[in-house]
Amino acid sequence: MTIRNLIHAFEPKSVAVIGVSGRQGSVGRIVLDNIVNGGFEGDIWPVNPKYAELDGRRCYASINDIPGIPDLAIIMTPAETVPGLIGELGEKGTRAAVVITAGLTRENGLRQAMLDVAKPYLLRIVGPNTIGFMLPPRKLNASFAHMDAARGDIALLSQSGAIVTSLIDWAGANGVGFSQIVSLGDMADVDVADCLDMLAGDPGSRAIVMYLESVPNPRKFMSAARAAARVKPVIAIKPGRHAEAAKAAATHTGALSGADRVVDAALRRAGILRVNDLAELFDATETIARFSPLERARVGIVTNGGGAGVLAVDRLMDVGGELAELSAATMAVLDAALPANWSHANPVDIIGDAPPARYRAAVEAVAADPGVDVLLVMNCPTGVVSSSEAAATVASLAREGRIGGKPVLTCWLGEQTAREGRRLLQAAGIPGYETPAAAAVAVSYLTDWSRVRKTLERVPSGTGEEIAVDRAAALAVFRQVAAENRRMLTEPEAKAVARAYGIPVPETVVARSPDAVEQAAAHLLKASQTVAVKLLSKTVTHKSDVGGVVLDIVTAEAAGEAARAIEGRVPAADIEGFAVQPMIRRKQAQELILGLSQDAIFGPVLLFGAGGVAVEVMDDTAIALPPLDDVLAGDLIDRTRVGRLLAGFRDRKPVDRAGICGALKGLSQLVVDFPCVVAADINPLLADSDGVIALDARIEIDPQAVERAAPNPVLAIRPYPAGWACDAAVGGRTYHLRPIRPADAALYPGFLARTSGEDLRRRFFDPDNAYSDALLPRLTQIDYAREMAFVVLDKEEGALCGIARLSADPDHEAADIALIVRSDLQGHGLGRAMLDRLIDYARADGLKRLEGRFPAGNAKMRGLCEAAGFRRVGEPVEAGLVRVSLAVA
Repeated sequence: MTIRNLIHAFEPKSVAVIGVSGRQGSVGRIVLDNIVNGGFEGDIWPVNPKYAELDGRRCYASINDIPGIPDLAIIMTPAETVPGLIGELGEKGTRAAVVITAGLTRENGLRQAMLDVAKPYLLRIVGPNTIGFMLPPRKLNASFAHMDAARGDIALLSQSGAIVTSLIDWAGANGVGFSQIVSLGDMADVDVADCLDMLAGDPGSRAIVMYLESVPNPRKFMSAARAAARVKPVIAIKPGRHAEAAKAAATHTGALSGADRVVDAALRRAGILRVNDLAELFDATETIARFSPLERARVGIVTNGGGAGVLAVDRLMDVGGELAELSAATMAVLDAALPANWSHANPVDIIGDAPPARYRAAVEAVAADPGVDVLLVMNCPTGVVSSSEAAATVASLAREGRIGGKPVLTCWLGEQTAREGRRLLQAAGIPGYETPAAAAVAVSYLTDWSRVRKTLERVPSGTGEEIAVDRAAALAVFRQVAAENRRMLTEPEAKAVARAYGIPVPETVVARSPDAVEQAAAHLLKASQTVAVKLLSKTVTHKSDVGGVVLDIVTAEAAGEAARAIEGRVPAADIEGFAVQPMIRRKQAQELILGLSQDAIFGPVLLFGAGGVAVEVMDDTAIALPPLDDVLAGDLIDRTRVGRLLAGFRDRKPVDRAGICGALKGLSQLVVDFPCVVAADINPLLADSDGVIALDARIEIDPQAVERAAPNPVLAIRPYPAGWACDAAVGGRTYHLRPIRPADAALYPGFLARTSGEDLRRRFFDPDNAYSDALLPRLTQIDYAREMAFVVLDKEEGALCGIARLSADPDHEAADIALIVRSDLQGHGLGRAMLDRLIDYARADGLKRLEGRFPAGNAKMRGLCEAAGFRRVGEPVEAGLVRVSLAVA
């Protein structure tokens, strides 16, 4: 598991501080002072041979001199000394270290030397080049930050030390506390994914905030992020939004899928809320620090300035918010309490001369409305009434930042006049924002997590059972292209592959000469009014750019002349022949583009949007990561402007949305099945109420990768492994074994009702938390990469009968296993069938070893493992537990 030994860093009982100094202002001095002054209650062991003691505290000459085994070591010594110190710590028994020292790079070899000496001990390293580590609940400030952080339930992960100190400073002034603060530095070992895995199961961290500069291991990151986002909000800022896009271009998709668009798609698919700048990160942190996410947020606005209310509504609509519709009863209460010239609508404009009593009446009335979920209260300074008195009134109504149980957000406009009012509101637990727009966006932080979390429940299959595909036909085309050592498919070849993956294409006749073009045109004109003649070339990608396309040809003779004209415009060496096609006439069809490209970090990405020759100019596209299902394909469509046109307008009927989704799923399945596919364009894909049809297709492959096995190993998200489903006859009954799905959470109550407490204790060492509401999403929504779980279902009833699970370590060499069989079904061989399935899967997945641990008194599990070939190994990690291992490679 990626969190192996990280518990020693996140819950240390002792700390060795290596490289301490007596010199004021030095890193070694600041870190030691921060640890001591922060009140850490465990053992603190300073290490530096230059000192016998520092400020009355004994200082040790070496690691070997420390009287105990440090859970966590903080290292601040010169770079060249770090690998040796890591080795000494590992030998001592320490299993986690924070390396503040910079200068351990790939170029000088010190980074790898440090990792090499740590590996035999599984000693986990945070850093190097970090400002340190802060655990406010444990009173540990092992950093050289300028101030301590208050205790709270927000976890902060940052690849920038400057962002860490800035957030700590801001949080101190705004009453926001933290559960963990990890400055990740260069992430030589412990990376953001490891920390996400750790924090996903941390009950003390209600939400996670991240500053990301890079994603070194995308599949690991996506897996960890998805696991964390299933159970708590995760907010990230990722700079570099306008980095130069890929210039590639064998395909339009390569030019349109810039790196930041892919990052945005990846974070969306991971269930992460993305913000764009530090101001938004501060606002988002404050919002989620105070309130839990909401499924729906109908906003009631109270303001003493109509303009401020309009600004808030505009921004609320921009971010997909919802303005509450006030009930007749609420309107009546407001009519009785407010002047006749109030706005008589939401936003409730109580007029610029509103005294505190008017604020009270309006806020209480809006808060009591059953159609309001969130209150936004604003104040514009005037010379008539006091902004601070208005704030005091609103604050007096609040309990833990809520009025009537509903979250309250505020915007006290101005600076000098608003300062005292903001302070009063903050003291009441009410977050404040500097502008109406910022306050409106803050509402979206409460709802967006609930929205994006729904995408995590989608587990598209890697077998393409939802669409009709002909893998053999596509493979035959790819093999022919590879045999000729080509990368680009010709148009007829590309269309043949598209057809094999369920994307409709027009009939295409390949002609090698102008005379043959005439014959083909004569054939096609029997069923079509006009035809098109296109250049067939293995070297020219964009045919229209060289005059290689002639449309609307009405006679066979004209088709032959068109081919001869193309011959006059294109060098003979670039001409393989011509493609003759019927012209597709669909007056009300919309031109779309479907595309596929390779991102340097996240691998294959899919594109959808408005198509045609001006696709780059229109730039109306959206990006998604494969694999897709109907819901994810529909979401991709809906994130474009053209997506709204597809629903129909005026005299245009809605287009065949299912046909578009089918084409997107086909392209998605193509890249799942064939790692050799580098890029693709389906442009234009015509879509109307009668269906879809691809008029042009362009596909690029890596000829060296044609025979690589599916599913594509570079997919950032591993598809649902439907191929591992099977039936098994055990004890006279038939069971269905398959990989777990998120929806299986609904089967657990029935399973638990028929499973004894003793069996739960044998499986879970803390049975009270087994299968809790918080844990179920993590158990049933897995990544199928580092984790795999099989459920066993009664073939007839569909009831859950057992669960088998494995979780691989970061190197994907070993995996921990766990099994549980329903109590009334034990003793019939079901457990052995489950264990055999895990062993088969582990072997196929390239794992080398399976490991298990269970209470020494669990004779059933011991007998099952021994029968399957597991052998007891080593001493138990915990008292009373047995460890077993099986080589599967």
